[in-house]
Amino acid sequence: MGRGPVPDLLAVLAAVALVSAAVVIGSAIEREHGTLRVHWPPYYAELEPHVGPGTPFALLIAAAVVVYGRTAAARLPWRWLPPAAWGASMAWIWSLALVDGWHRGVENQLTSAYEYLQEIDRFRDVGAALRTFTDHILLHSPDNWVPHVAGHPPGAVLTFVGLDRLGLGGGPWASAFVITVGASAAAALLVALRALTDEEHARRAAPFLVLAPTAVWVGVSADGYFTAVAAWALALLAVAATRTVRAPRVAALGSGLLFGLVCYLSYGLTLCALLGLAVLALARTLRPLPHVLAGVAVVAAAFTLAGFNWWEAYHLLTERYYQGAAGIRPYSYWVWGNLACAVTVAGPAAIAGVRRALACGAVAGRGAVGRLRARQRPGRPPDGHGLPDDHGLPHDHGLPGNRPRSEDQKQPDDRNRLGSRNRLVALVLAALLTIVVADLSGMSKAETERIWLPFLTWLLPAAALLPRAGARWWLAAQAAVALLVNHVLLTGW
Repeated sequence: MGRGPVPDLLAVLAAVALVSAAVVIGSAIEREHGTLRVHWPPYYAELEPHVGPGTPFALLIAAAVVVYGRTAAARLPWRWLPPAAWGASMAWIWSLALVDGWHRGVENQLTSAYEYLQEIDRFRDVGAALRTFTDHILLHSPDNWVPHVAGHPPGAVLTFVGLDRLGLGGGPWASAFVITVGASAAAALLVALRALTDEEHARRAAPFLVLAPTAVWVGVSADGYFTAVAAWALALLAVAATRTVRAPRVAALGSGLLFGLVCYLSYGLTLCALLGLAVLALARTLRPLPHVLAGVAVVAAAFTLAGFNWWEAYHLLTERYYQGAAGIRPYSYWVWGNLACAVTVAGPAAIAGVRRALACGAVAGRGAVGRLRARQRPGRPPDGHGLPDDHGLPHDHGLPGNRPRSEDQKQPDDRNRLGSRNRLVALVLAALLTIVVADLSGMSKAETERIWLPFLTWLLPAAALLPRAGARWWLAAQAAVALLVNHVLLTGW
């Protein structure tokens, strides 16, 4: 693994090159053939530089987190850190949403012809709507659902039906709900990171969970709400698996209920199971699994008994998917154009962190191969390979001229820190694998800046792998990407 910041900067430059290629090539394809079906590829957005009432607040919040975020994350008592991250994330998301103004950025964001609120009146009889839900998915079906209702299980639209029944109907309440719940993902990730790695890594990740470009699309798209539900499902699973909560069985059951809800919010979020398996593997236990599966079964049974058939709906949705723009959008562009969206949403700090995670994984992989070969050749000791430290040097290689310490000579804190870093790397790589699977599936051609939010959010903790010395510069880079996107592009979400 390379020393210093150069490899990190090269990774970011490679991401910039990817985005540039996606913009230039995508624009040419759209001009020539019109098959990408987005105005400013690879983003579902229009090129429209602008400022708005949220601009000064966004700049102030970004500056405050860059200057004071690391100190606050290090000094706040732990019990206050997740709520503080939630509040700061909410302020950041609101400020970015208001860059587009109240009407465009908040009030009307979830009331367009494609959105869930268009179908609220058709759920006056919820039972009847669920029993006949699959009858209206296909484009040629009578009274077919608007795209977002047709493209998701009914849990998504029922959320907004529930808000309406509570007297919180209309665009402003829907947007406020999505931003409030979506911002809680930062708190959920902190809870999960502390349980799976350690408090130090969670605190180091905290400012990056707040000041993330993901905020541009959390405010306001329903996928921000989905992201938080998935994050809390994984956080509850983490505390249940590591038994860092007083009632691990209750936490596991709660995780299962949220996982079940996730499956009825978006078909694609079943891929969160990969992250769930990673959590169990890191905790080295399957103990919570029966309670998790019980929770999932409760949600599935409720929807099934109400008359909704998930599998039938999924197959019809696949057909509907190719009846629309997806049938025209070329896989050959979007299979890499989606990744350009992903690196934008995750931001440069996450990209540099993921590079370090991949390098750590490669080093660990070579070490595993070396140990395997050593076992096959008795008398030859295995090569020692550790995970890299903040300067890019493996922990157990020592300094030049010094002999590496044996495992027995290492201090317990060193081993714990190395183990925590290992687990963080594994978690980030599991998120990366989930994104690769989603990409190769071809079921997300365009609009992945919002669709993949539940997966991309789990790349953000990779920033905790970066050296402390440059953390403020990386935070500033995260803020700059979000501010640039929100002020130069008029996003569709």
